[in-house]
This record gives sequence, structure tokens and C-alpha cells, in this order.
Amino acid sequence: MLAAAALAKPAVGWGDIVVRFVVAVALVGAVGVEREIAGQPAGLRTHITVGLGAALFGLISVHGFDAYVAGRNTNNYQIDVSRVASQVVVGVGFLGAGAILKEGASIRGLTTAASLWASAAIGLACGLGSFFAAVATTVALLLSLIFLRAPRGWVRRRLARSLQTVIIHLRHGANPSELVSALHEIDGCDVKAMSIRRDDDGLTIEADLKAGPQCDLESSLGKIAESNDVTGLDLA
Repeated sequence: MLAAAALAKPAVGWGDIVVRFVVAVALVGAVGVEREIAGQPAGLRTHITVGLGAALFGLISVHGFDAYVAGRNTNNYQIDVSRVASQVVVGVGFLGAGAILKEGASIRGLTTAASLWASAAIGLACGLGSFFAAVATTVALLLSLIFLRAPRGWVRRRLARSLQTVIIHLRHGANPSELVSALHEIDGCDVKAMSIRRDDDGLTIEADLKAGPQCDLESSLGKIAESNDVTGLDLA
């Protein structure tokens, strides 16, 4: 029976299978193009690969075991058509984690990781033949990725509190207490974490600062950098 099931003709026609894969490639490819334009490492090829693989998994999960389902009254096979699709949702989560990068106090790649996860869902929908749901999701995703950039920038400039990391290098024998106090006295800025370490070149102060929209952080740090004890200042 296993051999007969392996050679059985799929419940959907070959042409329908091709159409589902082509639609999946077109839809997730559009998302991948937007990520390429945004300069993200996970772009066109990655999104197409995820979407196409998800489409195949969706097709297999529903129609790949039709031969067993048709004869299950005469055997003890148990078929769960949702199991493969649920594993795709979990598996793409690990792939998305690889697109997330931490640079200092900032994190990049969250949107790309989410778009990969959504592309897998779009691919699954195409593999199952739910073209309307796939197209609607793609349109909504592209609209959010493209047209919400300006509103997001306005919110971040006007309302959001940004987290920045400042690294201050001090000469040997310098007293860091005055600079530590100066960081805490910056208007509209909170010191979330701070560390002081000694190295061959002197002392290094590293602080995570959460600055409000009205805080002129660069100007305040510029005054700190003018101190005679400061040999260098970096803002990440």
C-alpha cells in the first residue's frame, strides 16, 4: 500500500500546483523586493525561498496523504493535515532569529524577521489554494512596509524615547565621578545602565542613555567631550 500511495496521482492537477507555486513566488517576491530596496540582508531570494518552501509544505500537508485518507476505513493510519503547517510556523521562527542583529543598544532586523514569517504564511495560503487571503495579506504587508515609514519616523522624532550607548574614554588618573554626574544631569535623558572599566589607555565609561524627543543629546555630550580628562567619546 505504501508504494501505491507514493505513486498515487495528487488530488489537485499539475497545472493547479504550478499556479499555486507561481502565485506564491510572485507575492512573496514583491515583499522581498521591498526588503532589497530597504537594504536588508534577507531580501528577494530569501523571501522567495521561504514562501516557495512554505507553499510546498502546505500542499503536501493537505494533499500529500490523500491516498492514506481515502483508505483509512480499512487501516489504522491517522492523518493530521495541520501538523506540517504548524511546524512551518515554528521553523520559520528560527530562521527569522538569524535576521535579527544587535548593534550596541540598537536592534536591527526585527521587521525583516517578521516579513519572513509573514511570507511563510503567504506561501502556505498559496499552497492551500487560498489566493484571496494570500493576496490580501501581501497587499497589507507591502502597504505597511512602504507607507508607514514616514509616520514611524515622525513618531520616533516627536514622541519616542531613543536608547543610545555612549562610550567615554578618560586619561590615566582621571576622576570619573564628575563625568558620571554630568551624564545624570542631562535634561530629558535617563541613564539606564553604566559601567566603568580600566584598560591600558586609561578609564572607559560606557552608559546606556534613554533620551526623550526634546533632549539635545549630541550638544550635551559635546560639552562633556570638552573636558580635559576626556580623550575620546563615541555614540552608538
